[in-house]
Amino acid sequence: MTDPKQDFSVDREDLERFMGAALAVAGADQASAEAVTRALVTASRMGTDSHGLRLLPHYLQALKGGRIKGAPNMVFHQRLAATGFLDADDGLGHLAGYSAMEHAVAMAEEVGMGAVAVGNSSHFGAAGCYALAAAERGYLGMAFCNSDPFVLLHDGAKPFHGTNPIAFAAPVAGEQPYLLDMATSSVPWNRVQQYGAIGRELPDQVAANAAGEVSRVPSEIAALLPLGGSDFGFKGAGLGGMVEVLSSTLSGMQHGFKLLPMGGPDMSTPRGVGHFFLAMKPDAFVEEGTFAKGMADYLADLRAQPASPNARVMAPGDREWRCQAKRDAEGIPLDSANQSAYAEIAEKYQIAPLTRLD
Repeated sequence: MTDPKQDFSVDREDLERFMGAALAVAGADQASAEAVTRALVTASRMGTDSHGLRLLPHYLQALKGGRIKGAPNMVFHQRLAATGFLDADDGLGHLAGYSAMEHAVAMAEEVGMGAVAVGNSSHFGAAGCYALAAAERGYLGMAFCNSDPFVLLHDGAKPFHGTNPIAFAAPVAGEQPYLLDMATSSVPWNRVQQYGAIGRELPDQVAANAAGEVSRVPSEIAALLPLGGSDFGFKGAGLGGMVEVLSSTLSGMQHGFKLLPMGGPDMSTPRGVGHFFLAMKPDAFVEEGTFAKGMADYLADLRAQPASPNARVMAPGDREWRCQAKRDAEGIPLDSANQSAYAEIAEKYQIAPLTRLD
């Protein structure tokens, strides 16, 4: 009998099968289910489980409650040659994200750049998934998103910005893309929940209690600190504000401070999340091959730099690609909290449970 306290691993295809089946039963159409599955599995393959498989129960709850439409009528309005707006119709943010980046790439192919603001959307998981979607097709990609307030302003006592992520990806000839995916808070909110679920203490200078005091106990956390912590949080707060302007102001949505909480208790009212996506065609700026050579030279020089003892210098994405290779070979692990959550989903939605890899 499996010890529920120990992690066990599952095959990527089995996880995709399970997610797709659960989402379909919950009311997601095929395009929505495929987009959610793609994003969550992409994140978990790269080791970002806080934005990967751990989020499936939340999306199922939001679909059941009516907050999110499982079969939205998303409409794209191209405004100018390189700009447009996608009305996500309160659908799943993953479908909105991949759809918006598709439109951005199509415009970039024609005129060198493409930018899409998205409104009436919902949580879209890991921002890096959408920047990566552009890089995998040879384009530079950027993705931004606002969220409800989790993060203190610098010297603030109450949450104001969301974790408001920034993601950037660039193609690298013959290699996996360069990939930066970061919250503008010291850590994502999902990381606090993940640490709490497994009984792990938080690092210092990343989160605060209700009094605005730094705390390392997940159960005490009422807010996150902006990137930079207590002393240099003005940097993270400024970046969070930039993301807010691009995500909500540019798309005509209300800013994150006024959004309904992602975690409820209202799971029937749409939240109106905003996103922003940018795609750029490298050869629209310089002669063909110039960018590819420059990236190769830059990364070679970066990785060749001396490192601290027992460490190794890596470019953004290197750690994720190593994790992906390992998990593709050995399986994607589920901690005890996710084992329980997925077992409950299997029973509730009457779908075949995940199979443990030996």
